[in-house]
Amino acid sequence: MSVISPNETAKTWRANTPEASILLYVSGVDGDAGALAGTRVSGYPLNLCISPVTDWIDAEEVSGAVAAVVQVDPDTPASIKRFQKLADSVETPLIAAAYEPPLALVRSLIRAGAHDVVGLPLDMEDLEAAIQSLPAPTAVADASGKVRTGKLVSVVKSVGGVGATALLTQMAVLYAASEAKHDREACLIDLDVQFGDVAFQLGLRPRLSLTDLLEAGGARLDGSLIRATTSEHSSGLKVIPAPPEMAPLEGVSSDHMLQIVEQATKEFGTTFIDLPTNWTNWSLSLVARSNLVLLITELSVAGLNRAKRQLDLLQSQGLGGLDIRVVVNRYEKSQARTIRPSDVSAALGRDIAYTVANDFALVRSAIDRGVSINELKRKSAVAKDLEQLDRGIAAGLGLER
Repeated sequence: MSVISPNETAKTWRANTPEASILLYVSGVDGDAGALAGTRVSGYPLNLCISPVTDWIDAEEVSGAVAAVVQVDPDTPASIKRFQKLADSVETPLIAAAYEPPLALVRSLIRAGAHDVVGLPLDMEDLEAAIQSLPAPTAVADASGKVRTGKLVSVVKSVGGVGATALLTQMAVLYAASEAKHDREACLIDLDVQFGDVAFQLGLRPRLSLTDLLEAGGARLDGSLIRATTSEHSSGLKVIPAPPEMAPLEGVSSDHMLQIVEQATKEFGTTFIDLPTNWTNWSLSLVARSNLVLLITELSVAGLNRAKRQLDLLQSQGLGGLDIRVVVNRYEKSQARTIRPSDVSAALGRDIAYTVANDFALVRSAIDRGVSINELKRKSAVAKDLEQLDRGIAAGLGLER
């Protein structure tokens, strides 16, 4: 039972619990403070700490907590600065709490280091959901000790318009569902900062995007921020959307982009990146870092010519030794009558690794509904080809299926 000492003021009062707890820093509470302090969230006691929103919070005290929920007042700059300074001082996951926080404040707090933002008065279901989304304790231990590094798969377009993003989103959804059966996660990052529409094709309405990670910079970039920025598809696929507004390729910081992808590979089992059609220094660097590269093209003279130029570029950059697999999208068997597999081998210097059947109507229907092709027509030729592609990628990454 928590008791207020007669020698302490309400300004500094806090409930004390001997076990690891969730700290709640608020300037006041609605209802019975004693009842709130005795609440358990996700199995942990909620330790109530009442203090003004501008009072400094002891970093050492927070460092021993499971998480800290800190009230922020949008109209008090010192309150926001307090949260930012605390985030810079501790590794403990922080959750910001505010009355009707505007979207601009939510984005600012996420960039400052908030794992999540919840509303006030405090809704215990919202807090429960925020706590449950925190990295598991074992994962935190791994991150602070032995660094985990997942697999990185880059998707390169031979030319714009070959349906690479549609193929990638459908394949990634299938891949994520397969990985979930083995307690592994998959993430898809839309790095096409000008024309990316991965989130749209998956029927997602994200609050945050790649922009928030780029604006956060390297100082605040960690696994919690990466996870907070993702939107989750029903398949379990985590998605980091492209910026909502077009951005110049040369305006993107190479260091920040590389840090984002590197952090994602530490956080998830497999990370897919959808690259822009035009090359940049950072996109070439990411391909060099990849465990597997999928080159998407069409089985046409023009498509193969552009695919060859892409392969030549990678070769000229010393990347010819990567595991690069050619995927022919919108494949029709009748095409093989005019362009034979031997012609492809001669033109590209490598064989076709996978083909995905052409069914424009089915793929368009899946995109319009924001669902996977399997949900619409599991036994279609496209669905079967995607399953074969999924198995091939898993095998190439050394993962069981």
